[in-house]
Amino acid sequence: MTSGIHHITAITRKIQANVDFYVGFLGLRLVKRTAGYEDADQLHLLYGDAAASPGSLITFLAWEDGSPGRVGLGQPAEIALAIKPEAIGFWLTRALTHNITLTGPAQEFGEPVLRLKDPDGIIVKLVGEADVAGSAPHVTKDIAAADAIQRIRGATIFSEKPAETAAFIGGHFGYRQVAEADGITRLAGGTGDVLDIRNASGFWTSAPGTGTIDHIALRAPDRATVEAMAERLADEDAGDTNMHDRTYFYSLYVREPGGSLLEYATDAPGMTVDEPLETLGSKLFVPRHFRADPVDVQARLPQFALPGEERITERDLPFIHRVHRPESPDGTAVVLLHGTGGNETSLLPFGVRLAPNAVLLSPRGRSVDEGYPRFFRRLTTVTFDQKDLVGEAEAFAAFMEGANAAYGLDPGKTLFVGYSNGANMIGAVMQLHPGLIRNALLLRGMNVLESAPTVDLSGTNVLMLTGQSDPYGSYAAALETRLAAAGASVENRLVAAGHELGAADLDLAKAYRERIIG
Repeated sequence: MTSGIHHITAITRKIQANVDFYVGFLGLRLVKRTAGYEDADQLHLLYGDAAASPGSLITFLAWEDGSPGRVGLGQPAEIALAIKPEAIGFWLTRALTHNITLTGPAQEFGEPVLRLKDPDGIIVKLVGEADVAGSAPHVTKDIAAADAIQRIRGATIFSEKPAETAAFIGGHFGYRQVAEADGITRLAGGTGDVLDIRNASGFWTSAPGTGTIDHIALRAPDRATVEAMAERLADEDAGDTNMHDRTYFYSLYVREPGGSLLEYATDAPGMTVDEPLETLGSKLFVPRHFRADPVDVQARLPQFALPGEERITERDLPFIHRVHRPESPDGTAVVLLHGTGGNETSLLPFGVRLAPNAVLLSPRGRSVDEGYPRFFRRLTTVTFDQKDLVGEAEAFAAFMEGANAAYGLDPGKTLFVGYSNGANMIGAVMQLHPGLIRNALLLRGMNVLESAPTVDLSGTNVLMLTGQSDPYGSYAAALETRLAAAGASVENRLVAAGHELGAADLDLAKAYRERIIG
């Protein structure tokens, strides 16, 4: 039986910081970028050695700006990577010069160990393993072959049932117990890696989220072995299992008695099944079962740059936001404000199709209504919290002032696009902070300000697109009247739709943007 770790998967909150750590600092190679198999709007990056070998792969699901999880019972807690023992000094110096949090070196099971923390707080151990020789260590301009990470050394699992966890992994996946010390049972696989089962009885339970390890995948020789394992686990009533074709491997998932999620994954067909080795990790793969348009998927995924590539550094501004930079920027920008139930990714596909060469800026509303982000709270379906509206409009004005400076946006060449609650926010901001927004596209908008401030909106261009069968469409005229009375150039067009958006909205939006911005 093949035994060993295939890959380890964790969750990150900021993909750029994650890339900078695992590629830039640790020197791993980005070997694959995919949309998530369970959620196409979730970026999944895979790092590994130069050949993307099983046993070298560390993968991350990007929950961009997601909530932090909690490390605890029933969860892997540490990633260990193997280096040559004589490379410990190199990595100690490198960590100090890169301002990476670390402890050690210390001895663990007779091996020198440096403990680091990645940007999400995940513990990454660099272990000096005697006579280690990875199959294809990735060499970079500042990390020589002698110092490079060789492969995965192992992982630590927190369990309140350590004996049962060890027996399950040993009995099903070919690991054997080789040592025990300080509450840790060490299991060794056939490929030289280890799993440390820590007795964490009395510790708090884990919670999924960013900064946690989702699962450990163990190696299977082929699909038939995975399917046979599924039958064996079912016969033993070992709990729920599910099998998936992940394109690059075939696998099943199961939880060990302590609660940690394990995957059993085949080595074949491997990461080069759809890309040559020379260009691994250069293109996005979208799983076919979503039947999604790759343009829409890619627009919603967070962007990042590899070390040395041009990048936009995201600024700390009052609103969580997403910046999408096109390959060939034309000096224009589109600011996108989502509707109720949406978030900072919802309108990005619309923005990419509206203005392929514009920088897109998409903030997330900070008010929460029935669990959904909004730009201000409502009291009923057609009355709104005026204090919240005024306060959030002021915060949004400050956000745009910072964003214009941080991302080099030209207000005269920026189109503000809002849908539903986002459109209502734009309409309010234009009245409360005149001059901030010069060009606006309001999709299914209505007036939400109860008092009409006296303002001058001369030189402001507004297109309103109202659905003919939109139940809120009758409220659009009040906003049109108020903006026009303040001096704005306003056009309110009816489209054959309800509250939802369609192709007609995009066509009219394109023509409008071409006319006012070019």
